[in-house]
Amino acid sequence: MPKDPSSTLLVPGNVAPELRVPPSIARPPYVGRPGPEPIDHGDVYDAAEIERIRRSGAIAAAALEHLEQFVRPGVTTDELDVIAHDFMVERGAYPSTLHYRGFPKSICTSLNEVICHGIPDDTVLEDGDILNVDITAYQEGMHGDTNRMYLVGDVDEESRLLVERTHEAMMRGIKAARPGREVNVIGRVIEKYANRFGYGVVRDYTGHGVGAAFHSGLIIPHYDAPSYADVIEPGMVFTVEPMLTLGGAAGWRQWDDGWTIVTDDGSRTAQWEHTIVVLGDRTEILTLPPRA
Repeated sequence: MPKDPSSTLLVPGNVAPELRVPPSIARPPYVGRPGPEPIDHGDVYDAAEIERIRRSGAIAAAALEHLEQFVRPGVTTDELDVIAHDFMVERGAYPSTLHYRGFPKSICTSLNEVICHGIPDDTVLEDGDILNVDITAYQEGMHGDTNRMYLVGDVDEESRLLVERTHEAMMRGIKAARPGREVNVIGRVIEKYANRFGYGVVRDYTGHGVGAAFHSGLIIPHYDAPSYADVIEPGMVFTVEPMLTLGGAAGWRQWDDGWTIVTDDGSRTAQWEHTIVVLGDRTEILTLPPRA
């Protein structure tokens, strides 16, 4: 997604061939199929299953942390895909996005006005860009899903604040998740915070149940949506991943590649994501890198 020479907006770039995953690494059931088949599990997990999700999530989180040293002006998003891919497969994990509904890469790279699902290509990062990288690792039959923002070089104050406040919005949403509450409390808290700064909240792309399935049927809205009334239960696992925009309307359009979602007014956007589990008296983040 290089920039259009006549503007500052992005256009599709050249996508390199997909990367290889060693045959010894277990694939998710959807690989080699046009789409995922329903997984009969539900969104509540026992302690042993939660630990498996945590281990997958730790690999994804560590990959994001590993990438930080490489995110700089002059690097392409495809180079970042190769680095993250190698990091995951070296640890015996399958990159969940690869072959998910035909997605051709091992991570998503969403730059500047790209809301989500950006495809890594020969786009060169430039000073002042903001970049979201979304990584999901699959291991032991479980997916761990997370993403984060990176500041590329010297970033303007408005964009930097958007990135910081989107992270704060996610953390406030996570804190609001408690057993007995409806999932809509998460979005209500996020939207209330975003409104303080005039940010748009993307509505059509949401958090979701995750674990045995990459995306279960559970939807976690990031805006005030009373109709989403699923009650949070102990052991429930899902993502919280708000997408906020500098354009207050938060409208979007999709590129012809069938994946890349951009703001319809070209405004910048930021997103952060964690996979969490809600327990009886607390909420735990399952997508944190391992610490020595």
